[in-house]
Amino acid sequence: MATSSAPTPPPLPYTPAYPIRTERLDLRPVTDDDFAAIHAYQRLPEVCRYLYWGPHDEAASRASVADKATRTTLRASGDFLQLAVVVRDRGTLVGDVTFVWSSREHRQGGIGYVFHPGHAGHGYATEASRALLKLGFEELQLHRIQAELDGRNTASARLLERLGMRREGHLRENEFLDGEWSDEVIYAMLAREWRDRQAERREERQE
Repeated sequence: MATSSAPTPPPLPYTPAYPIRTERLDLRPVTDDDFAAIHAYQRLPEVCRYLYWGPHDEAASRASVADKATRTTLRASGDFLQLAVVVRDRGTLVGDVTFVWSSREHRQGGIGYVFHPGHAGHGYATEASRALLKLGFEELQLHRIQAELDGRNTASARLLERLGMRREGHLRENEFLDGEWSDEVIYAMLAREWRDRQAERREERQE
């Protein structure tokens, strides 16, 4: 069976040209100076409700910030980027995002995000996550990118659907979080779906 040739990914190690700029946001490496802004949401129970960690005390947030600050370059499958999301015109850090390079061989990746609820309603998480999809599909030439979330996290599911990601799986009671069994939901997008989505967005802007 004939197969199409895959695009060539960039050479390793790969470091994005920082900051990654969107219409309103800068995605840049985390620094120690970001501790106060990041701890402000890592300490909130409502932020950590559907996550695998937290709420964080100051020591845990300092350790988290120090670790995130090292996640700026991809060298091998399994590496990830963790970037601060800053509203450019105000210089305000509103959250952080994660890009996982799951497999170089199979051209797979993943995305994640955590934002301060005080900055909700402005579309920042959607805009930042779209930048990660662009990085994966257009810079790294990935074939598929996915996101996993707690099945109860309907707000996150809506965000992924706004991005055009497709709900692929629903794993029942496969995780034990906060003293109870919870479901995991998987969303994903393929490179050709990303290209189709971008073509639709361009057509909408031209109308």
